[in-house]
Amino acid sequence: MALPETPTKEHYMNGSASAGKRAMGKLGSADGKGVVCVTDRVDAAIDDVWSALTDPVQLASWYGEVEGDLRVGGEYRARLFASGWEGTGRVAACEPPRRLLVLTKQAPEADEASVEVTLTTDGSQTIVVWEERGMPVAYNAAYGAGIQVHVEDLAAHLAGRERCDASVRFAELFPVYQDLAASAG
Repeated sequence: MALPETPTKEHYMNGSASAGKRAMGKLGSADGKGVVCVTDRVDAAIDDVWSALTDPVQLASWYGEVEGDLRVGGEYRARLFASGWEGTGRVAACEPPRRLLVLTKQAPEADEASVEVTLTTDGSQTIVVWEERGMPVAYNAAYGAGIQVHVEDLAAHLAGRERCDASVRFAELFPVYQDLAASAG
């Protein structure tokens, strides 16, 4: 998990449950804000995973509608399929094919949050680490379930499968992440 640039107190809890309802994430906090990190290993080359994360055409098949300038410093607008989230973002860092950092806002008056995805090659597979920071800690469980849905949809896209039914999958995962958040208490 990426560490913050400034020293902070962080707490993480790892999830585990039955196979179909297993949390792939960690829930935590830093500087009074929520931190959620979901890790998965996908059967795809790192360049293919990178393209799925950065190509608007591929994003539109698994993640959501993304329009705008997707270069460092560029701003974009997005509407996500799984959650319905709509907002704006700015590309803060782009280090192909290893690291993408975007800063997001749901509304102009909202606090900025960050989404950082890092990729590591492991043989013919790629390890995906998707970390979001800046949400209210009380929403960690919902973010954990939602981010896991995104990561699973990414893996499905790379395997040539359709996205899951996000509302059904979220309903399966949310109680698992609620238990995880409660145990972090």
